Amino acid sequence: MRWSQLYVPTLREDPADADAASHRLLVRAGFVRQLMAGHYSLLPMAVRVRGKIVDVVREEMARIGSQEWILPALHPAEIWQRTGRWEGMGEEMFRLKDRRGADLALGMTHEEIFTTLAQELSSYRQLPQMWYQFQTKFRDEPRPKSGLLRVREFTMKDSYSFDLDQAGLDRSFDLHHAAYTRIFARIGIPAIPVQASSGSMGGSASVEFMSPTPAGEDLVVHCPACRYAANVEKAGSALPAAADGEALAAPERFDTPEARTIEELARLHGVPAEQQIKTLVLVADGRPLLALVRGDHSLVEQKLLDATGARTVRPADADEIKGLLGALPGSLGAVGVTGVTGVTVLADHALAGRTGMTTGANQDGVHLRGVDVARDIAVTRWADLREVRAGEPCVQCGEALEVVQTVEVGHIFKLGRKYTEALDVTVLGQDGAAVKPIMGSYGIGIERAIAAIVETHHDEKGIAWPVAVAPFEVAVVPIGKADEQTAAVVDDLYGRLRAERIDVVLDDRDERPGVKFADIELVGIPYRITVGPRGLKDGVVEVTTRATGETVQVPVAEAAAHVAALVRAAVAPLAG
Repeated sequence: MRWSQLYVPTLREDPADADAASHRLLVRAGFVRQLMAGHYSLLPMAVRVRGKIVDVVREEMARIGSQEWILPALHPAEIWQRTGRWEGMGEEMFRLKDRRGADLALGMTHEEIFTTLAQELSSYRQLPQMWYQFQTKFRDEPRPKSGLLRVREFTMKDSYSFDLDQAGLDRSFDLHHAAYTRIFARIGIPAIPVQASSGSMGGSASVEFMSPTPAGEDLVVHCPACRYAANVEKAGSALPAAADGEALAAPERFDTPEARTIEELARLHGVPAEQQIKTLVLVADGRPLLALVRGDHSLVEQKLLDATGARTVRPADADEIKGLLGALPGSLGAVGVTGVTGVTVLADHALAGRTGMTTGANQDGVHLRGVDVARDIAVTRWADLREVRAGEPCVQCGEALEVVQTVEVGHIFKLGRKYTEALDVTVLGQDGAAVKPIMGSYGIGIERAIAAIVETHHDEKGIAWPVAVAPFEVAVVPIGKADEQTAAVVDDLYGRLRAERIDVVLDDRDERPGVKFADIELVGIPYRITVGPRGLKDGVVEVTTRATGETVQVPVAEAAAHVAALVRAAVAPLAG
């Protein structure tokens, strides 16, 4: 390919609305353009990167025996209604009606559709099956941002496994885990596999692959000593015991007219946050509940959803709180609440056995001290509800935990039989009895992978693509006054590299060397061969490595083979 034939609309200045490094650089380097919030056009250079990522994924899916499909992106509501997710997916699902008034959805994911196709399976002899596709997904994100990291329309590689029993699912899950590990290594994404919540997907086990980046919105709790890692929505820690307050024979009321927050109660009345009970009034699936955590802890909403099995949860409004407890936020508590209202009280494990605690009295401007949790609060259910913080001891080895900002680049689930039961998929087992196959689901966002690679591989000059996914592996750049010798060497190098099956671009533009070099560095091509009259007088060309900035002189006759060897050496260890 010649640069004069390419459409690469590079920009000299950063776009004003770009926050993440990948967003800024993908726009500046001419890879993407925004159509509207959450919807991006991939320009030719981005399509080349996307194609290389897809090729790597296809190779690894074939390696574990998965078969490729293409399924519709537009789905009938009836299938989603049968699994209960038509309502459960909420506002993130794009819904529409056709001209006959039938309800339809733009696919967020394809569990239901693949499971419908699995209704044609009839015998254990046909299992296991592993199926996958590359398909556009649609999610009505409330806050699309950061370029390709959080969008409303994207390509997902989603896989689905069907097995006869749990042992088979475990094998399919492990195969995908290994495949994903290889994929991310090959395309240059540092991915931490972490324990995660299954959320609306359902199932018994879930692992997210998380890539560290300041632009990420997910927090991963990570132990550098033993490699324990979990999404903050799932993570636990070995929480040290906290000192109790003064024990009393019964809770004692005291006035707190100016203390409406945990911090104010600590400052004005000398009650440490770890000796307070924070009471949160929530509405889960339309029913009120109280969530109790220690005063210095934060509630993780997904942990609450997992503990209750609720599909939706929201904070109660002021009128709902007043009607339920008789007071406004700032003086709320759970002492005596269950006996009066019958409301569910969910308490975090860190409150178990605590005495001498302080909480709201459900009267504005009044609190209770000397609360014994076991004696004074009728807890409906105990659960892990709190957010783990950096520095707390690891639950496995006791070392200090780290909290890392990340973006999710892959997610694998053990779904169980939720979908095969809802959609009535049955095969005959070896003993002739009917069996519901057990499923797994496995996803990678392709455009998000593009952005995640850039988040990791960039510098002040632009993108520095890993060789395996670069739009071009090598750029041949003639500089100086055009003459027959330079043209002959350039054409020969270009032809030799193409014969070596190297993805090469010839920068034949009539531009100054500085302009050419700046564009090639911004776009992120891994190797540059500079051909100029001065070097040719000595029989050499310059080979520059984008990632390190190192430049070496190589004899003209050896240049093509030298660069081809660099390209193959960069890719071969990862592809094995």
